[in-house]
Amino acid sequence: MPPAADMTVGFVNGLLGGLTGLAGIVVTIWCNLRGLPKDAQRATFQPVAVVVFAMAAFWLGANGSLTSDTAKLFALGLPFLFAGTWLGLKLFGRIDEAAFRKIVLALLFVSGVALLF
Repeated sequence: MPPAADMTVGFVNGLLGGLTGLAGIVVTIWCNLRGLPKDAQRATFQPVAVVVFAMAAFWLGANGSLTSDTAKLFALGLPFLFAGTWLGLKLFGRIDEAAFRKIVLALLFVSGVALLF
C-alpha cells in the first residue's frame, strides 16, 4: 500500500479516537483488511492506541480538564487494565491466526455497538 494510504488511515484513526475515546479502531480494521499476520497487527495497533491515549491525557491535562475525580477513576481502572493486559499476553500465543481475526472482529463489533449507545 502507498504511504499516503497509511497516513490517511492514521489521521482518520486519530480523529475517531479523539472524538469517541476508542483509539485504534481504524488502524485495527486497516491491518485486518491488509491481511497482516497477528504479530504484525498487534505490533501496529497496540502502540498506536497507547500513543493516542497518552496524547489525549496530555492535552486534557494541559487544558486543565483533569481533576482529582478523574485521577480517582484512573486509579480505579488500573487493576482492570493490568488484568486485561496480563490475560491478553497469556492468550495471544495460544490462539491461531483465524481465531485472532475472529476475536478482533468481535471486539470491533462490540466497540461499534458501544458507539451507538
